[in-house]
Amino acid sequence: MTTVDPHSARPDPGPLLGSVLGCVPRLRRYAQVLRRNHADADDLVQDTLERAWSRAGLWPDVADMRTWLFSIMHNLHVDALRRGRLDTVDIDGEWVDAAALTAAPEPLDLQALQRAFEALPADQQAVLELVALEGLGYAEAARALGVPIGTVMSRLSRARERLRRSAWTSI
Repeated sequence: MTTVDPHSARPDPGPLLGSVLGCVPRLRRYAQVLRRNHADADDLVQDTLERAWSRAGLWPDVADMRTWLFSIMHNLHVDALRRGRLDTVDIDGEWVDAAALTAAPEPLDLQALQRAFEALPADQQAVLELVALEGLGYAEAARALGVPIGTVMSRLSRARERLRRSAWTSI
């Protein structure tokens, strides 16, 4: 009997590759929240896709590709933080909020929202991004972040409350 290592076996990704590529815009938004500058965010997306590709043998067993990719990205980001490999300087000079790309209220309001969001702790930012902007359910966000569902709920509640106190009640 021969066993196949799922990390090395690469079946034809065919239909699943489209599912992975369809997640790239969302991965970029989440990476921007985690890294705060475009170059680091793009590096994180690339690292995430490389990690997913190296485990293509697992793709047929992945129930929710989007949650799985967010989980890979989150873990890569945490690993980089632990190793101290992240620079804290924004080389782009600005942070582009995905909400700014849609019809929005006055620019000053978006700037206030951006400042309020950036003032949140990183764990609350991540939960808010996954649930409010990416549309993941609490259970999916919990799996992506590797935390209990109650932790997702409490972080989301605290993040929303802090934003409410900053006069942002629509989130």
